[in-house]
Amino acid sequence: MSTVPATKGLEGIVAANSGICYIDGENGILAYRGIDIHELAQNSNFEETCYLLWFGRLPSRLELQEFTVRLASERKLDPQILEMMQRFPRSASPMEVLRTAVSALSFYDSDEKAIDHDSNVRKAFQLTSQIAMIVANYDRIRKGKNLINADRSLSHAANLLLMLNGEKPSSTAEKALDIALILHADHELNASTFAARVTAATLSDMHSAITSAIGALKGPLHGGANEAVMRMLFGIDKTGTDPVEHVRGMLAQQKKVPGFGHRVYTTEDPRATHLRGMSEDLGRASGNGK
Repeated sequence: MSTVPATKGLEGIVAANSGICYIDGENGILAYRGIDIHELAQNSNFEETCYLLWFGRLPSRLELQEFTVRLASERKLDPQILEMMQRFPRSASPMEVLRTAVSALSFYDSDEKAIDHDSNVRKAFQLTSQIAMIVANYDRIRKGKNLINADRSLSHAANLLLMLNGEKPSSTAEKALDIALILHADHELNASTFAARVTAATLSDMHSAITSAIGALKGPLHGGANEAVMRMLFGIDKTGTDPVEHVRGMLAQQKKVPGFGHRVYTTEDPRATHLRGMSEDLGRASGNGK
């Protein structure tokens, strides 16, 4: 009989060594390339954080400018991708659409099979910009709205909001999404990262690796848990139930309560600290703050 205790996922298993991300769940620490997430959330932006994660250091002012321009220049989708998305059933979930559209992007990459470093960097720029466009475009498609052209003069966060809502966002909304993107840019070897690494390790292409990651992220035990939270919140809002009493009722019935954050943290998830403040700022800006 085995004496090895049962573990969940890869808990306690050393699957890889990496200098990209560090997590200390007991002390609520999350760091990218040795820089605490609180420092990045307060002083950085998404583009700078991307550069840090990809290249292992913070960029100079010129490097950041060039990085930002290059990322913005990739805000384009082949018309056939948009036509394909128009034909998707309106009942398709955003994650299903994203998974399928990212896979289809490889058809329009002239160098799709290349997996050398320079090709992968090029694809990283393209996919980072294109994924945001797929999300925004499909939201408007399923709501029967006209598509909005990308604006290369805006930040990544501001452009995503522009394409979602059809108008240039407020500085509060732009900052909130920018920080949210920083907070979720990396989280060590989670299920979707692991899935992407397994696919990439077979010398498959980046589109396949990212498609694998999205497939894993879609699951209710990973990113899909956030969707369960939103459904619960919408349900509470619809019925007018007191949120605290609703959760207490679920606990009394021994039901699983979905929540944002990661179970690795035995104290507060450090990302929640900023997300809470951002939600309060957005609430006040929209007149719904308390």
